[in-house]
Amino acid sequence: MIGEAPVGSGAPTPARVVIVDDDPLVRAGLSMILGGSPDLLVVAEAEDGEHAQEVVARTRPDVVLMDIRMPRRDGISATSGLLRLPKPPRVIVLTTFETDDQVLAALRAGASGFLLKDTPPPKIVEAIHRVLAGEPMLSPSVTATLIAAATDGVPTLRRDVALAHLAHLTEREREVAVAIGRGWANAEIAAELFMSVATVKAHVTRLFAKLAVENRVQIAMCVHDAGLV
Repeated sequence: MIGEAPVGSGAPTPARVVIVDDDPLVRAGLSMILGGSPDLLVVAEAEDGEHAQEVVARTRPDVVLMDIRMPRRDGISATSGLLRLPKPPRVIVLTTFETDDQVLAALRAGASGFLLKDTPPPKIVEAIHRVLAGEPMLSPSVTATLIAAATDGVPTLRRDVALAHLAHLTEREREVAVAIGRGWANAEIAAELFMSVATVKAHVTRLFAKLAVENRVQIAMCVHDAGLV
């Protein structure tokens, strides 16, 4: 039985993380990496997507690091399941190859982004912090590459649906959505559109509601589906 940390004690606690991977060495390595960060706490590990559902429901983490290829239930299916929970965690998928088609499917399932398994430890910690802050954890170049691949040859129906969603936005919200589609962080959007970071965050929150999405990657994909970037 993989050990788990107890849920909450009333005092301020580090962000809670669950690691899901069928390779025990990968789990051990990630646990060691995150264990060096005082504001992150690995509360549990799971060896496949099926076990992840049980562990996450029990430990209520803030972030899940999710492998893609696993027995019983893969990371894509598991991600979809976790994001249907009443208070879902942020999910970062793990992959060996940046262009893996399954990563694209995971992003469409609602994952907040992905990490390569050979990402340097400081970058893994930084990625988790960015996701917790609601910022895109993918670099602009990688975001553009992934979204372009995911939306290559967008079917007419999907484009029409995306345009219909975007039609409900104000002009300013639309500008912010397009900026997100270009992979810009909040500070970059604020500088380009001459508004405060707080105002950008407010627009992003409204975009989540109006577009019925869970994260910035899905906003970007909607913008790309519509052909605006």
